[in-house]
Amino acid sequence: MVDVNVHPAKTEVRFRDAGIVRGLIVGALRTALAAAGHRASTTVSDAALGAFRPHTGYSSSLPMGGGGGLSSIPRGLAEAAAQFMAPLDTLSARVETPIEGATGNGAHYPLGVARAQLHETYIVAQTGEGVVIVDQHAAHERLLHERLKNQLEADGVKRQALLLPEVVDVGEDGARRLAGRAAELAEMGLVLEPFGLGAVVVRETPAVLGEVDIQGLVRDLADELAEMGDHLSLKEKVEEVCGTLACHTSVRAGRRLSVEEMNALLRQMEATPHSGQCNHGRPTYVELKLADIERLFGRR
Repeated sequence: MVDVNVHPAKTEVRFRDAGIVRGLIVGALRTALAAAGHRASTTVSDAALGAFRPHTGYSSSLPMGGGGGLSSIPRGLAEAAAQFMAPLDTLSARVETPIEGATGNGAHYPLGVARAQLHETYIVAQTGEGVVIVDQHAAHERLLHERLKNQLEADGVKRQALLLPEVVDVGEDGARRLAGRAAELAEMGLVLEPFGLGAVVVRETPAVLGEVDIQGLVRDLADELAEMGDHLSLKEKVEEVCGTLACHTSVRAGRRLSVEEMNALLRQMEATPHSGQCNHGRPTYVELKLADIERLFGRR
């Protein structure tokens, strides 16, 4: 299968079927990268745990209870405990009642079942082995990104017409670049055309995105086209373009989600490749094993 005599110094070899070798390498890389999309998030939690340091100072301004109370624990934990004892209406956290089918300890799901939403930004889920904390904006952004790519690879991105077309001022250069790429953008679900001097009018947007920040989206696309130049097609830069589309429509930090929405997001993440990272390479979730939590509290 291998000819080792093609080079006098044996610095090169020749495979009888190079295509098979290439296929094995490509397949292995794809499998490894797909798995790493989730593994990357667990490494972040390891780094966060490693950053914890024991506090040697104690707080003298916190209320003291009987038997030592808060005076007997490190400052960082004491401050957290004081916040926890504050009136509930001052905290930006909600605990949801689990819905039918989402009860139990989450052992049946890799990302667990939703138990709470913190600061209208982070979903806290319980798994069979610990806790998962999800950044709702980053996670939904990745899900939309993958849906757009899948539709584009299949039969094109489905579009929805705007009830009222929206005019966006992007300057003369920006309008020229966008108009020059109008056909390619239409394949990606964004239909626009020139409108006067230095502006474009948007008539249709990708249906999968729902409500879109059209002004921000079109201006960002114009900037990206300026950086990209005219020598690459948008399909060659599909990751960047789909990422920009998804970023302007995903679930925002600060939006309150129902328990049904939180669990639906978790299930979609489990079924979506690369969902462990957002479009910008940041983790969408971190996982704390029960053993990690026990170490934080000195149980191990």
